[in-house]
Amino acid sequence: MTEDRDDQHGAQWPPPSMDFSKPTIARAYDALLGGKDNYAADRELAEYATQNIPGIKESAWENRKVLVRGVRYLAAEAGIDQFLDLGSGLPTVQNTHEVAQTHNPDARVVYVDIDPLVTVHGQALLAENDNTKVFTADVRDPAAVLGHPEAHGLLDFDRPVALMLVGMLHYLSPDVADSVVSTYRDALAPGSCLFLTSLVDTGLPAQQELARITRESLEEGWARTPDEIEYHFGDFDLIEPGVSYTALWRPDELVDANNLAPGEQLGMAGIGFKKK
Repeated sequence: MTEDRDDQHGAQWPPPSMDFSKPTIARAYDALLGGKDNYAADRELAEYATQNIPGIKESAWENRKVLVRGVRYLAAEAGIDQFLDLGSGLPTVQNTHEVAQTHNPDARVVYVDIDPLVTVHGQALLAENDNTKVFTADVRDPAAVLGHPEAHGLLDFDRPVALMLVGMLHYLSPDVADSVVSTYRDALAPGSCLFLTSLVDTGLPAQQELARITRESLEEGWARTPDEIEYHFGDFDLIEPGVSYTALWRPDELVDANNLAPGEQLGMAGIGFKKK
């Protein structure tokens, strides 16, 4: 993304309220994916991570691919038609609403992100999609998210909802993660599900190094063990294969579990359902 885009956004871009001198989660992730909706600080962080973490770009794409597979499973096989995507990031290829609405045109999707740029781009992209909304909020404030007009205006929380924390759990600090995730879980109706992916700690140096770089640059970033990730599902019933490396979570093609690339060992994923 260029630093001046007056022709697209109006007379003054970026607006004074947005500080693009510091990287954000959404824009740095966009840079790793090769997107254009990022700024110099975001690209510098992405480049720094790429130079220091083997497979970081591949890991970002694995996270995107598992999102697609997870949403496809939920919409096409599990019959879920409502999605609350927390920490959704900037629009890119095969977003949650695109995957869900391919299988069910009536599926409803709400995106939430703390970065105002996500809302700016999302609202432009979704202007003619009445079943998809986006708004700015802090995922760490469940009351504000769940009580937002765009959330309860589009989603019926008396019916099953897919709550998505894809690539978001590792940005929740240990002192708030339990209360935040459990509050969202408790707000869901029976038959709802929780879809998590997270930076994992299985003892590989690159995993903790990525967490360190993330905390250093974004003030947030914690690698969790598989058991710690599973803990956040509470009493939800995990579907097969449980919490596993993203590349091994219901892959579309055969993957050699004994020969994973470095980028395939940075994150894990899981989906669990609330008992009916």
